[in-house]
Amino acid sequence: MRIDWEKKEYLLLSEKAMHADKSRGRSIPEEECPMRTCYQRDRDRIIHSKSFRRLKHKTQVFVAPKGDHFRTRMTHTLEVMQIARTIARALSLNEDLTEAIAFGHDLGHTPFGHAGERTLQLMNNSFSHNSQSIRVVELLERDGQGLNLTAEVKDGILNHTGDGLPFTLEGQIVRIADRIGYVNHDIDDALRAGLITINSLPKKPLQLFGERNSERINAMVLDMIKTSEKTGKIGMSEQAFAALMELRDYLFKNVYLREEAMEEEGNIREKILQMYAYFKENPQEMRLDYRDANLDLAVCDYISGMTDNYAFDEYERLKEKF
Repeated sequence: MRIDWEKKEYLLLSEKAMHADKSRGRSIPEEECPMRTCYQRDRDRIIHSKSFRRLKHKTQVFVAPKGDHFRTRMTHTLEVMQIARTIARALSLNEDLTEAIAFGHDLGHTPFGHAGERTLQLMNNSFSHNSQSIRVVELLERDGQGLNLTAEVKDGILNHTGDGLPFTLEGQIVRIADRIGYVNHDIDDALRAGLITINSLPKKPLQLFGERNSERINAMVLDMIKTSEKTGKIGMSEQAFAALMELRDYLFKNVYLREEAMEEEGNIREKILQMYAYFKENPQEMRLDYRDANLDLAVCDYISGMTDNYAFDEYERLKEKF
């Protein structure tokens, strides 16, 4: 079945697509699955991992929101996957690889969103959620064995943000789909929370993309498909990308870095720093399936792997000992 599907890829996919039988392989060679291609197998490994399940209780933007409809890191991941897969299909690229990268791109994200990430960076300036995601899939899952994913999936996860560019077109799709996803759903959540109004949003992007969340996403995806087909490179038109970045800048000013959010981040930072110092002095208290010999890395692994609720519970359990 796997071989039949690998042959079908040459009939269905663009010559620019990353074909499963051309993968650079895994760090540890293993026997191929008789049913699934290597990328389908990677996707399944990620979905069944503990790190993936924990995403449902990790902050996207709002910490412990009062309402059932705000995004979590899990729903963000699902929305990014859907956007990326739509683009990959339209461009005749490998949907399975695209899906695997999208599902895995935030596995290493901290509790409390970027506030948690910035706090851990104070203690370890090399910490980032994308590099931590690689630690998760290479080392932390399966009691230190990792998921042994293919090189293409790991590259897409590592380079979905930051200075690096994924070497596959599928990874490049996820990189932009991530921005399309979080900009639009964070606007939607901020509107629901009453932090902003539709009339306060920048006018030019709304004129270009539309006012409703579905309109904006549809317009951005369509622009990316048309631009990528025209240029032969994955990307958006200059006008559309500038408008996307204008919306992103607006969110930083009015949502992510608003005064109340920064006060909340200060409280979160204090809790994480206290736990960090405590666990470094008392490593036996960390409930880890795998513990790195480097104590700083072990503490980062433990805290970054927490859900929001677990982090709050650990703080309450330990605060009298600080």
